Amino acid sequence: MDPNRLKGKNILITGAARGMGAANAICFARQGANICLGDLDLEEATKVADQINAEGNGKAIAVQMDVTKREDNAAAVSATVEAFGSINVGLFNAGLNKPRFFMDIDEDNWDLIMNVNTKAMWLGMQETARQMIAQGPMEDHPYKIINVGSIASRKPLVDVTVYCTSKYGCLALTHCGAVALGEHNITVNGYAPGVVVTPLWEQLDKDLVEIGFKQRAGQAYEDIANNELVIKRVSYPDDITGTASFLASDDSDYMTGQMIHIDGGWCIQ
Repeated sequence: MDPNRLKGKNILITGAARGMGAANAICFARQGANICLGDLDLEEATKVADQINAEGNGKAIAVQMDVTKREDNAAAVSATVEAFGSINVGLFNAGLNKPRFFMDIDEDNWDLIMNVNTKAMWLGMQETARQMIAQGPMEDHPYKIINVGSIASRKPLVDVTVYCTSKYGCLALTHCGAVALGEHNITVNGYAPGVVVTPLWEQLDKDLVEIGFKQRAGQAYEDIANNELVIKRVSYPDDITGTASFLASDDSDYMTGQMIHIDGGWCIQ
């Protein structure tokens, strides 16, 4: 890992207290980036920030934010700028899932998932881009917006219809944002994982048993790995951080509007 690959990058990450968000924050900081970790769980986000600061390559702060509220997104961007002088990259990682079969979806389920996964991403992109535009274009490199998508934008999964819908929305925001923000020297890309062993998937595994889609804990992991994936194992956050680092780095300067799948080959099965 190059300790200077992301040196000088000031990065806001949402949903950064655990899972992929925390893993990316630590990975980016080890490559020299300064990180603002935004999460509803300030205590856990602060623990990750403390680890980063103790390691001593990049710097980190933690802010409490409800990603579904515009004012919290604006405040997180402002905190990044206040701490580090500017913002260069926004990584919109916050998300959740609550499985329901199609005919069991209700308004509460719909609103919860769509607000956290799609509305929040739109708000974060908009507030981050607003600050980047105000800063003026960087001399040599574009600003970067990175959205966390999902295999669910390519595969119709009957047990998580609303989640699929929300991730189709993430894909649309990535495409439309790239077109809209290109004139301001802002690129918009994303990555789409499959099954990543994180607290989100650990809860989903339990929920799938609860709704009767699976019979026992761990079956969802096993069935997907054995029947859907070319690489016959599920992934872990460290399988994702390399692609995320690439998208945050200068190496991806000429990419925009792309969603990179990191899914063990699920899409081609």
